[in-house]
Amino acid sequence: MSRTSTTERLLWRCSKCGRDFANKHQSHSCGLYDLGHHFQSKPREVRALFDALVREVRRCGPIKVLPEKTRIAFQVRMSFAQVTPKRGWLDGHVVLSRRVDHSFFRRIDSISPRNHVHHFRLVGLRDLTDDFRAFLAEAYAVGQQKHLPLNGAPPNNRLERSGVAASARQGKVR
Repeated sequence: MSRTSTTERLLWRCSKCGRDFANKHQSHSCGLYDLGHHFQSKPREVRALFDALVREVRRCGPIKVLPEKTRIAFQVRMSFAQVTPKRGWLDGHVVLSRRVDHSFFRRIDSISPRNHVHHFRLVGLRDLTDDFRAFLAEAYAVGQQKHLPLNGAPPNNRLERSGVAASARQGKVR
């Protein structure tokens, strides 16, 4: 009998808000919000920066943009990044399967051995660097749950096959 991989399991859908989750009965706050809710009384530059960020995230692959009460999440199977629009910038985080000490990150919260929340601030388009794009790609793989073991294989093997870890070692991510 073959085991179903994590990335092949069906998503669980909340019957109240309709949001999909990788884990059944995932804790969350139900609510229906739109992007406009987050950009009320914010300068146009903040919305333009958000739109540029969304374009960069979409370069990684298909995503869901999920406006929530206090943040805007980016999801594949699971949320892998989020931002909160502020008066002159975007505060956010990416979830990586490893801890990356880089000057771009303001703080890192290690949740488990394979889940590290890396907090950042985007002030302008100049912050959407090649390093940041590589972090997004790595976080996208986490969102696909490619950081989890497949039939007992070490998690880094799948990142190696995806090229994410290799590109990080080649200097695209410091």
